[in-house]
Amino acid sequence: MTQGIRNPKIDPFFKKAKQWKEEFTRLREIVLDCELTEVFKWMHPCYTYDNKNVVLIHGFKEYCALLFHKGALLKDPHGILIQQTENVQAARQLRFTDAEQIDEMQLIIKSYIDEAIEVEKAGLQVELKKTTEYEIPEELQNKFFEIPDLKTAFEALTPGRQRAYILYFSGAKQSKTRESRIEKYIPQILDGKGMDD
Repeated sequence: MTQGIRNPKIDPFFKKAKQWKEEFTRLREIVLDCELTEVFKWMHPCYTYDNKNVVLIHGFKEYCALLFHKGALLKDPHGILIQQTENVQAARQLRFTDAEQIDEMQLIIKSYIDEAIEVEKAGLQVELKKTTEYEIPEELQNKFFEIPDLKTAFEALTPGRQRAYILYFSGAKQSKTRESRIEKYIPQILDGKGMDD
């Protein structure tokens, strides 16, 4: 097996890591042993096959993880892949809390990476939920009724912008909070802008 392509420009990420330094280093060695190319995307080491994202190393307060970009397509025979939130459609994580855990799971980790590479070689795609399949919160539907121009402006937004608004508005547990979020963004929607524009 050929070694993956290590990118020296990414060394500072690993050297500067305060938390998960040892774990990141071990994950890096495992991933590079799977013949992937190391690049830097989204401020993290990302590993590609034929310029397609396969896996990314990242850390959080409670754990560090390997994020499989098309993890939803993996068989997951050990039942260890985790969907970060219910809105994440394609990606799945393998989470770790210490270096020993990574060492113990090394062969399993490699088998998951190998399968992810096969997914890319086969050109498989995750079938993503269409924006029209998301439920529009009742509070937003009421605003569409009150302000017909708002409905027209919302429908003119790109599907991604519509989805971002729907997820943000729906994310509030209380109706009052959903209403205040919608009120705040009415001018932006009417201007044809997304949440971050």
